[in-house]
Amino acid sequence: MLKFYTRFEINDVTGNSLTDHDMTQLHYKKITSLQRAMFAKFSSLRVFALSNVASVDNRESLEKHFGSLDADGLKQIASFLNLVPDEAVEPFQWHRLDEEFLRELLITRHEKRCSQLEALNEMPLYPTEQIIWDENVVPSEYYTGDTCLALPKLNLQFLTLHDYLLRNFNLFRLESTYEIRQDIEDAVSRMLPWQSEDGDVVFGGWARMALPIASFAVVEVAKPHLGEKKPSRVRADVGVTLSVRREIKDEWENLRKHDVCFLITVRPTQPYGTKYNPREPFIPQVGLVSVRGCEVEGMLDANGRVIEDGPEPRPQLPGEQRNYRVWLDSNQYRLDMDDLQDGSDDVYESFNILMRRKPKENNFKAVLETIRHLMNTECVVPPWLHDILLGYGDPAAAHYSNMPNQERVLEFNDTFLDYDHLQASFPDYELKCEAAEGSKEPPYRLIFEDVPEQRDSDAEEEAEQRVVTKSITVQPYKYEARGPYPSDKPKQNCIRFTPTQIEAIRAGMQPGLTLVVGPPGTGKTDVAVQIISNIYHNQPHQRTLIVTHSNQALNQLFEKIMALDIDERHLLRLGHGEEALETEKDYSRYGRVNYVLAKRMDLLSQVQRLQEAVGVSGDNAYTCETAGYFYLYNVMARWEKFQSQMDAHREESDMEKLSQLFESEFPFGKFFADAPQPLFKATSFDGLMGIAESNFRYISDIFTELEEFRAFELLRTGLDRSKYLLVKEAKIIAMTCTHAALKRKELVNLGFRYDNILMEESAQILEIETFIPLLLQNPLDGLNRLKRWIMIGDHHQLPPVIKNMAFQKYSNMEQSLFTRLVRLGVPTVDLDGQGRARSSICSLYKWRYKKLADLQHIFEHDEYKRANAGLAYDYQLINVEDFKGVGESEPNPFFYQNLAEAEYIVAMYMYMRLLGYPAAKISILTTYNGQKHLIRDVINARCGNNPLIGWPHKITTVDKYQGQQNDYILISLVRTKAVGHLRDVRRLVVAMSRARLGLYIFGRVSLFKNCLELQQTFKLLMQRPLKLRLVTSDEYPTERLTSDPVSEDGTKTVENMSEMADFVYNLYMSKMEKLKDTLPTEEELRAMRKQLPTEDDGNNDEEVAEASDITEINEEPPQKRAAKEKAKKTTEAFKPTPILNEINVDETEMEQQEPESAALAETSSQEAAKEEAIVDES
Repeated sequence: MLKFYTRFEINDVTGNSLTDHDMTQLHYKKITSLQRAMFAKFSSLRVFALSNVASVDNRESLEKHFGSLDADGLKQIASFLNLVPDEAVEPFQWHRLDEEFLRELLITRHEKRCSQLEALNEMPLYPTEQIIWDENVVPSEYYTGDTCLALPKLNLQFLTLHDYLLRNFNLFRLESTYEIRQDIEDAVSRMLPWQSEDGDVVFGGWARMALPIASFAVVEVAKPHLGEKKPSRVRADVGVTLSVRREIKDEWENLRKHDVCFLITVRPTQPYGTKYNPREPFIPQVGLVSVRGCEVEGMLDANGRVIEDGPEPRPQLPGEQRNYRVWLDSNQYRLDMDDLQDGSDDVYESFNILMRRKPKENNFKAVLETIRHLMNTECVVPPWLHDILLGYGDPAAAHYSNMPNQERVLEFNDTFLDYDHLQASFPDYELKCEAAEGSKEPPYRLIFEDVPEQRDSDAEEEAEQRVVTKSITVQPYKYEARGPYPSDKPKQNCIRFTPTQIEAIRAGMQPGLTLVVGPPGTGKTDVAVQIISNIYHNQPHQRTLIVTHSNQALNQLFEKIMALDIDERHLLRLGHGEEALETEKDYSRYGRVNYVLAKRMDLLSQVQRLQEAVGVSGDNAYTCETAGYFYLYNVMARWEKFQSQMDAHREESDMEKLSQLFESEFPFGKFFADAPQPLFKATSFDGLMGIAESNFRYISDIFTELEEFRAFELLRTGLDRSKYLLVKEAKIIAMTCTHAALKRKELVNLGFRYDNILMEESAQILEIETFIPLLLQNPLDGLNRLKRWIMIGDHHQLPPVIKNMAFQKYSNMEQSLFTRLVRLGVPTVDLDGQGRARSSICSLYKWRYKKLADLQHIFEHDEYKRANAGLAYDYQLINVEDFKGVGESEPNPFFYQNLAEAEYIVAMYMYMRLLGYPAAKISILTTYNGQKHLIRDVINARCGNNPLIGWPHKITTVDKYQGQQNDYILISLVRTKAVGHLRDVRRLVVAMSRARLGLYIFGRVSLFKNCLELQQTFKLLMQRPLKLRLVTSDEYPTERLTSDPVSEDGTKTVENMSEMADFVYNLYMSKMEKLKDTLPTEEELRAMRKQLPTEDDGNNDEEVAEASDITEINEEPPQKRAAKEKAKKTTEAFKPTPILNEINVDETEMEQQEPESAALAETSSQEAAKEEAIVDES
């Protein structure tokens, strides 16, 4: 690493980045100057001086030529080249002048530098067994932070973009290698490889993610491309036997093209029956020999052909034998073949395990290829962003106030609700509005007088002398009416933004870099959506790219965008998360193509109706092209004639006559026959003409859209149409950062273009995954066309997930680009008004922010004023002691569980449900994955199948719940021996800020109260009783207010978990008794049955019969339906649904009742733990 950075591609004087060509020229310059010195001064080295450069610039050649020189000769050469002083005198008395040093100095300076780019291009992207288990390269999770490691770091500054990409490439590759190591160890250890009596390998277990290989053969090694040493392509066939459960077989058969798998060789030495010990070293136990990566091309059919992905259903193959065609890494294959010639074993003859990985965790190869491709191309970053990305210069240089093209006039569209809202939004500005008092209605056009006007160079002196006033000129304007129909009215924003939110919106509309820090509940998404809407309307020809960390956040953002005044033909959602959008409309590429084609048919039918309305013959609505001619020669001609006719009557004073004239002469009146009548309702000529223009604008928009859709008639395939949509039609394109990294090459090759980027959840995105979206387009005339970059996030919440502690802490890989820019001092807009949680709950985490106040509705809305039914406090920390002497347990490494807390939290949930709390408003969170699975098991055993209680909205980890919220949150802290990773204040902030109305935390108080990092929050929590206090007289919803005192008589203090479980059991039984009393008796059921209408009743009058049927179907009360269903069943004594109250539940019983597959068996729990990895520290 030191050698690499001493000869890094950077100009030592200017700091400019150097290309490989520049470095080669510098090398030639040094060699030729050395040769000239030799020729002039040392006749004994004439051969060296007269040799060509390529023959003397390697280490062996230089050692040969300089080897014959003594210390004096070497010193003379070095002195002549000004590499050492002539004499070791002041101030150079420290300088070494011995022979060994001088020879190494000359050789190192003049030997040819190995190109880092060439080495990178020849590097295999899949890790092998040498790297995966090398502690020096991939340190274990037990890293303590005491030692220095040979790893690159991501700090605040970087030398060049090449340095930036290279560090990220190496760290991303190593972090992926660590995750692959975990997956391999988990899968292979489950398969329990043993050595049979005859020395072969037998497998004593099975794994969901791995199968024994039945056959393997390399089927193609293609010739290298010109100038390369590696084969251009290496393909192999892998055969496996799918003798597994149906759902696992489906997973294997659904391996998609480009999925990455691993080929593993094991030669175990352990005999039959040897148990695997996870606490012992892995390789000796399983006898692992080699690991190679491969990329799936597809599954082979019966004829040996690859089954292509497509709309057609995949063929059903007989039997259990399946063969896959895979691509091997060409670089790795070349290295292995070189080793084979040197006498090593052929690794491709011995593979016996094929392992796959979960698709969401398996995109490392595509991301590495993207980074490598970026390093091989010239990265053009906007000049206003370049130095800030590298960490140099003025951090505020890219702020809109310092940008030369800052916009002076901004149209805020529907941002402001009224003039008072506008005044409150700019407290530091003086507002000037010349409009009359009654006409100060939104929307507003704002002219910022403190922004200098764009002037010519001749007028610069004038501009300097101009006095800058901090004032805003307000110009109300009207939306152009779009037609006579009520549906033509544009959708309006209804959120009263705060002044800081308005500043964030203003900054986002201006060119430059905008950083918005959004604490929990401050409306980050609403700000983002309003910025997108305003850019869409103000810059109609610009395209905006939306990038988020997760599909869920992207869908939340997209759903709010759809609610604003944005034409849906300009929206496009890329990636696989589109299915989760809560809308019937399909915003994927093919969904948008289908929408455009359907919309085209609808518009052409309107053109047909218009043609009939104006009385024109012919087939003008056949295609978009014929419709365009119809508009040009028939519609425009009639409109221009109408305008000239009406201008002659401009001075007419009789409005009734004028209205009739407009009605009779307007050429498209018949077309608007289905619109609200009369069409022309106004009190002036201008008003009537405005209505006519509005109606014509509606017609004109039809033909404008058809002109845009004309390309879809010329493009015949769905693929071409979807590409056109992406590159030309869509104005707002949304994707996750992972999709951007995976598809960069494809997007660039398509000619994808965009002008603005908005990133949500920026603080959760890896540095490199934040950088890649900047370069999803080719530069235009050597310049990047990006104009705005808006990043919205919160660096006080959880960072990107990095599983390896060494990479996370030592290499600082968990630092997002957003966090780095904040640390560099880039100006931020800090949102300061939260509208999510009660003020008391907000106090648990608002100390972490500079300024965080509550919005007014927190004090006014009834839901915040009312107390939580059945609970004395709106938040409480409940101390949980050991149960039967056991606190936290660890059945597997880092798989922490706490049975006492799990039982207590489930009892609390059942209590809330029995009071009437909706299950959808309660979420259960925990800080560890093991506890999440335990709580799910306890819920399943206690109440999961009980219709009176059921499952809560979510049971998940704090890390996974970031960005989400619910009314009531129950949290289990799990640990009783050490604080664990809750010591990270960012995780604490996330945990405390998920609840709106009620937060109840279960944990070991004596452990957490002494943790220095958590002091601020736990001081507040410990001001309230540490034993759960219930208000037994309450029902949900309660009328009790938070300010009402609670009498001691009406409350119950719960001492421990067992007491709570008993209390809930008794409450449940009493509820069931009351429920039993409300059910109808047998006599009442018979009376109800007699009152039911029969077929005979309706014979006299058919209408009466129909009416009675409708009444029976539509108006039958739920109680009556329940009674009828009860009557049909055999009469039995009432039996309440049993509720289990024992702590130890039979495992087989739990498995039978479990609604989802897996869970309780130990192997299933371990596998589930791998599914949602959470950062568990050593």
